Amino acid sequence: MKLTLLGTGTPAPSLSRQSSGYLLQIGDDVIVLDHGPGAAHRLLEAGRTPMDVSHVFLTHLHYDHIADFPRLLLQHWDHGADRVPDLEVVGPSPVAKFVTQLFGQDGVYGPDLAARTQHEASQAVYQARGGKLPRKRPNPHVSEVKPGDVIEGNSWRAIAGQAVHFQPFLECLGYRFECDAGVVVYSGDSGGVLDSMIELARDCDVLIHMCHFETGTEPSPFFRETNGSHMDVAEIARRAGVKTLVLTHFPPPMDAPGLLERLVGEMSRVYDGNIIIGRDLLEVPIHIAKNSKFD
Repeated sequence: MKLTLLGTGTPAPSLSRQSSGYLLQIGDDVIVLDHGPGAAHRLLEAGRTPMDVSHVFLTHLHYDHIADFPRLLLQHWDHGADRVPDLEVVGPSPVAKFVTQLFGQDGVYGPDLAARTQHEASQAVYQARGGKLPRKRPNPHVSEVKPGDVIEGNSWRAIAGQAVHFQPFLECLGYRFECDAGVVVYSGDSGGVLDSMIELARDCDVLIHMCHFETGTEPSPFFRETNGSHMDVAEIARRAGVKTLVLTHFPPPMDAPGLLERLVGEMSRVYDGNIIIGRDLLEVPIHIAKNSKFD
């Protein structure tokens, strides 16, 4: 089980932090958790290609979590040349409609896919890559899930949990991944001290949680309930008995010199486990000795 942070930022343009994306490798399965702007490039920098990816788990349909998903799927299909299985795509409703509107016959990429499957020049490239005619269109296997649903993988399972973010406009989920090597939980975007997130993260080895702002600086109380603040995240980790907490989803102001380090110090008064400040391309061990130094 191996965890790599691909994008630890927000929708804000940034050279140092790309938008949300995480890479979880369990055995032979290569799982992408969200794929926002820039995450596809980070995937390559992490030593993986779109053709390596077997599963995509989407937490919600904000663009900073999905904008690079079309690139991932198209490159997986195009350069895989029918030699790799179609992607398994998991997410909340209406992810099936979202995928159809992108890749269906009348979808956004419909003309491109028609050309790549029917034009003689594209067919020649496809055959040169090892494909055999006739060329099929991409056909991802899409599963819409809701809180409590279980997704079975090869020697692992994932459990969908309730996040609170931008309902009722967007359904928002987190995921718990369990295997013999450990348990990793990804909150997606979630705010407040949420009972469902505490239960999803119960006794996990690693919790990846958005830390979008410093507690007390929120523009409104409602904003705090829908976006992660540092002391609320610490309380979730404490109540859930999380072993290692990975902070992520930082807007540019959070990278002011010394700010994140100060917030971690404040969080440590509430939560006594390991706290890691997420950085793009950081590889996070699943098991870290308590209070050990990790950079």
